[in-house]
Amino acid sequence: MTVNETLERFFGKPVVEFRMGDTVADRDAVRTHAFRLAQDYDAAESQRDLLDAFLAQVDTTALDALIIGAWSEAQSEPPQGYLDALIERRAELPALRALFVGDMSFEECEISWIVQGDYNPLLAAFPDLQSLRIRGSTDLALAPFAHGSLQELAIECGGLPERIVGAIAGSTLPALKRLELWLGDDNYGFDGDVQTYARLLDAIDASRLDYLGLRDAQISDALAQYLAGCAWLGRLDTLDLSMGTIGDAGAQALCGSPHLAGLKTLDLSHHYIGDAWQAKLKALPCRVVLDDPQDEDDGERYVAVAE
Repeated sequence: MTVNETLERFFGKPVVEFRMGDTVADRDAVRTHAFRLAQDYDAAESQRDLLDAFLAQVDTTALDALIIGAWSEAQSEPPQGYLDALIERRAELPALRALFVGDMSFEECEISWIVQGDYNPLLAAFPDLQSLRIRGSTDLALAPFAHGSLQELAIECGGLPERIVGAIAGSTLPALKRLELWLGDDNYGFDGDVQTYARLLDAIDASRLDYLGLRDAQISDALAQYLAGCAWLGRLDTLDLSMGTIGDAGAQALCGSPHLAGLKTLDLSHHYIGDAWQAKLKALPCRVVLDDPQDEDDGERYVAVAE
């Protein structure tokens, strides 16, 4: 599976795409819509040119949500032009609360090919940012940081490096409520293990989260076995282990956990769980999502998104 579509809604608003030459008829449209800036491959305009063209047509003081879609040559160039320009113009963007960088389909660039940038300067420049979503982990730079407002952090990729997980673990994020990480495949950059994520969850105090997504993981069974023993598990609203390789071992651990009371949703979509354990999961006292069952291929299991 690949990422085959872009977002239709972001930060509670319908998404409208903006390309060079487009016109925004209403300067106040940013109050009701989230805009996605997108370029064609080998576009003539720079990232900064496109951002400037968009901001010139809208009320920048009301812009609270922005999506950076495909940029020209995303497989070889980072979105640094966008990031630097946003930092430079931060005084004009006092309402910016949600940013997604990399909302592109596989037809525009495979997820494992997306070259990313350095996010510490951006996070420092926008202390009121509440949601940051990043797609792609190639050359992604992130060091431990302190941010008092960030409620949601998501990194979507085909392989999450352990150094990025360590950076998050070393960060101070008192407002964090939603953490979503796509672990991916070791052929595309994943190099952690279950202890990597045990240390992360301990460091950030996962008991205060509403949503925990450790998605697209080739170690889903081991993660489920670890999480089943966590006393804070039932304090979550949602545990999302979807898009991974969970099978009967992980299902058995979750079914036997004494800590599920209070959990509202357990998402195990894209799974390798047999019928018997699926039935037992469905009997748990929470909503269990078991969509997209998979069959092993010569004994091999695959995550949903890698390349």
